[in-house]
Amino acid sequence: MTDPYGFLRTPRSPVPARPADQRLGDWREVHAGQALLPLVSAQANRCMDCGLPFCHGGCPLGNLIPEWNAYAAHGHWQAASDRLHATNNFPEFTGRLCPAPCEDACVLAINADPVTIKNVEQTIADQAWEHGWTPPLPPARHSGKTVAVIGSGPAGLATAQQLTRAGHTVVVYERDDRIGGLLRYGIPAFKMEKTHLDRRIAQMRAEGTVFRTDCDVGGRLDAAGLRSRHDAVVVAVGATEPRELPVPGRELLGIHQAMEYLTCSNRVGEGDSAAPGITAAGRHVVVVGGGDTGSDCVGTALRQGALSVVQLDINPEPGTGRRDTEPWPVYPKVYRISHAHEEARGRDGADPRVFSSATVHFEGDAAGRVRALHLTAVEPAARRPLPGTDRVLEAGLVLLALGFSGPARASHLDEQLGLARTARGGFARTPDFAALGPSAPGPPAPAPAAEPAPAPAPDGVFVAGDAGRGQSLVVWALAEGRAAAAAVDRYLTGTTELPAPVRADDRPLTA
Repeated sequence: MTDPYGFLRTPRSPVPARPADQRLGDWREVHAGQALLPLVSAQANRCMDCGLPFCHGGCPLGNLIPEWNAYAAHGHWQAASDRLHATNNFPEFTGRLCPAPCEDACVLAINADPVTIKNVEQTIADQAWEHGWTPPLPPARHSGKTVAVIGSGPAGLATAQQLTRAGHTVVVYERDDRIGGLLRYGIPAFKMEKTHLDRRIAQMRAEGTVFRTDCDVGGRLDAAGLRSRHDAVVVAVGATEPRELPVPGRELLGIHQAMEYLTCSNRVGEGDSAAPGITAAGRHVVVVGGGDTGSDCVGTALRQGALSVVQLDINPEPGTGRRDTEPWPVYPKVYRISHAHEEARGRDGADPRVFSSATVHFEGDAAGRVRALHLTAVEPAARRPLPGTDRVLEAGLVLLALGFSGPARASHLDEQLGLARTARGGFARTPDFAALGPSAPGPPAPAPAAEPAPAPAPDGVFVAGDAGRGQSLVVWALAEGRAAAAAVDRYLTGTTELPAPVRADDRPLTA
């Protein structure tokens, strides 16, 4: 066990990031080379062995956090890795990308500083790879069943690895030229270097998972035909339909969707070109949208040499403490500074975000390129414009990071697999991840008419991750992938020993 007085004797001390001015000169991870084992062990020793570990509930994967904290506290890194990998296929991803709702659910967080769980997780995962404790785990026998996984993002990869290890033959179909989905082209290298992704894919290949790139299922490759060649299909294509900003001037040059911009940057890192097709170099950049994708755009623009970066958020500035409507252990909406925001503050000390603001219209120059963004302050609740608060921001590049509304409308998976969409734009499914088809008409009845009943989609089709849930966290994608794999295994064999950490109708502990 950990030191029962460790949380009293040792203050919280996260792993320090590299200095902002240093990391802005490269694309390496913010914490590259900063995993200090004695520091991490001491922080793990703050875990108070609380008896009722609410961190489990805060983590969609149900990670065994107190157990691997205890091993890490005593330097037993291989044992810690075994406990970590028991619930998490890719802890090196979540240790870098997850916002750590487990820390806000830590019992210490009631009235003190929580354990640095995310740092401990990343260090355990990195130690495992450094010392060769993550060998391929091919199945002892094969079931004779084949499964197609459409999409190679975190949900698709987790689904594929679980099913491969269960003995099924799994083929992952990816429409891009490389495997990884959002992890490959949506996440900047300064948050997660692609070597972590590449070695996991190599591990999965050694286990028997087959990967096929440049396969646009629903486009060049017919999804119905794919279903006929496999015993089951898992749709894990993510939520890639971007939300638009329908204001005057949107058609001007220099206004792009955030994912288009981030993909261009990541392709440079992959060696596809010497310079990105969309660059912030020498431009005043405005990012519209206050979420994580917007923050990634801020960090990318700074590294490309932007003259200035401003991020607009329609939401009011959060407070520094929990609201009464967000009691512990709920993940609270509090004021947080990302590493990208910290880098932007380094120039003049000001937060690059403008809260409670909305775009009114764009202004262009004679060549049809954006040169300014007109915005207004809005009321916190109704989000109505406040008279007399209009202002103008110089803008040579505008990036729209407004979120996503489900799988791409142009994918044709709906028609070819008979999938229905929810009101939020995702593919409809049961709590056990089985896809649902378009609503069947109800029987004749007096007004009001009978509620339409969802009809099953073609037998053996499942939906996992953001494609059904809507855009969410990487940890939710992995949890859904693992649970969907258990559902598929049960469908194919009548039973399963695979863990199912969540159901498709679960929602995170947020107010």
